Amino acid sequence: MQSNEYILELDSIVKTFPGVRALDGVHLEVKGGEVHALCGENGAGKSTLMKIISGAQPYTSGKMKVDGQEVKFHSTKDAERKGIAMIYQEFNLVSDLTVAENMYLGRLPKSKLGTVDWKKLNQDAQNTLDKLGLKINCKTKIRNLSVAEAQMTEIAKCLTIGARIIIMDEPTAALTDEEIKMLFTIIDELKKNGISILYISHRMDEIFTISDRITVFRDGKHVATKNTKDTNYDDVVAMMVGKNITDLYPKRNYQSAEVVFELKNISGKGVHDVNLQLHKGEILGIAGLMGSGNIELSKIVFGAIPQKAGEVYVEGKKVNSSTPIKALNAGIGFVSDDRKQEGLVLIRSVKENVSLSSLKNLSKGPFLDKKKELESVAKNVQRLNIKISGINQNVGNLSGGNQQKVVFAKVLETNPSICIFDEPTRGVDVGAKAEIYQIMDNLTKEGKSIILISSDLPELIGMSDRILVMREGEIVKEIMKEEANQEIVLAYASGGVSE
Repeated sequence: MQSNEYILELDSIVKTFPGVRALDGVHLEVKGGEVHALCGENGAGKSTLMKIISGAQPYTSGKMKVDGQEVKFHSTKDAERKGIAMIYQEFNLVSDLTVAENMYLGRLPKSKLGTVDWKKLNQDAQNTLDKLGLKINCKTKIRNLSVAEAQMTEIAKCLTIGARIIIMDEPTAALTDEEIKMLFTIIDELKKNGISILYISHRMDEIFTISDRITVFRDGKHVATKNTKDTNYDDVVAMMVGKNITDLYPKRNYQSAEVVFELKNISGKGVHDVNLQLHKGEILGIAGLMGSGNIELSKIVFGAIPQKAGEVYVEGKKVNSSTPIKALNAGIGFVSDDRKQEGLVLIRSVKENVSLSSLKNLSKGPFLDKKKELESVAKNVQRLNIKISGINQNVGNLSGGNQQKVVFAKVLETNPSICIFDEPTRGVDVGAKAEIYQIMDNLTKEGKSIILISSDLPELIGMSDRILVMREGEIVKEIMKEEANQEIVLAYASGGVSE
């Protein structure tokens, strides 16, 4: 039940790190029982502010109040005692312990003899899960849960500490559409019980679906707070980037050209007898719901998943792409949908990551030509406008958008003629998205051809010259750009219509 009383207030919050002013006089007010969305590009200050609110970091100056009383947290325990909990993108759960043990970790109930009261632990945990309408057995080990169930366990854990404010950082990043609906149902239930949600997401459609109010940050400063019903997507984006992005998607002038890439009867894990053609300079979108086989198809073609049958042709010649190295040698480049696990080595430098796939081209015999490597990496960093302090900076310290551009640079370093991009803008802000779209358009102008796989339908429709829809491992529909809209793509992807 939403109230007009502010449960949390931050006034003139400043946070400085050596040489950096991360937050500059920020203010934020959160009402009881509201979903308050926080928007801003990577580096806008959202994460720093959330760490301050959750007690993970102290602020340099300013005031923070909970229930009208000034507070200053020195640890997350201090925040929890005031009813504030945070759910991070990387869950804070112990995989070898049960759901119940994780929910009460560090606070296990004790019997009169001082031992763990297992009966009370499991009973209390199961009651909390049941109240949330979750079909999770409290005795299940975390390792056996789905990503969505693990997230629900985190929410249940927050309730066991009496949380009245729950901070959710990109909560839907790894969830399917059905799991997102389940999360939103849980959030509605929390609201009814007067619990406030601070919601961070790059997905604007979600923010406008779930939030009551939106606060926008830019460059460490508070820009505006608005009722969600009183604003719109373009307004929020303009506040985030400091200008109107009227042309998020480049205006493409693609003219049909010769076929440069062809798949004939490709089969493999989750993929059955797929045929497609890609033309020179074309962006070919492949749509599909989770489990449709579109991601698997891309990984089969790149040799990351075994190909059981079929043939791959590049510029009319049959090629062997059964391993990533063979695919690269055939002129096929690939950007994975999971940059942190499959696209980058986060503890290594920008230079090392960019040159990783092209060491053969940068070497003289058995030795790496370091001068050539430096020149080549610097050229791609400049070409893609990657914002770094230097090419020896660790990739793990970059923003999501700049990490993604490093992945692009690594692929382009191999000079592929065919580029396969899986979820190329996942987890990056709208400003970085616009830059990536422009990069893609520029690549096609250079004569490269792109296969784009994305669950972001506006992106897929906005960037593609033609769309193929997959369902249950097969291509079920080809849609030309002028005919494409979200309704028709979803209808074929979900089986609502068929040929």
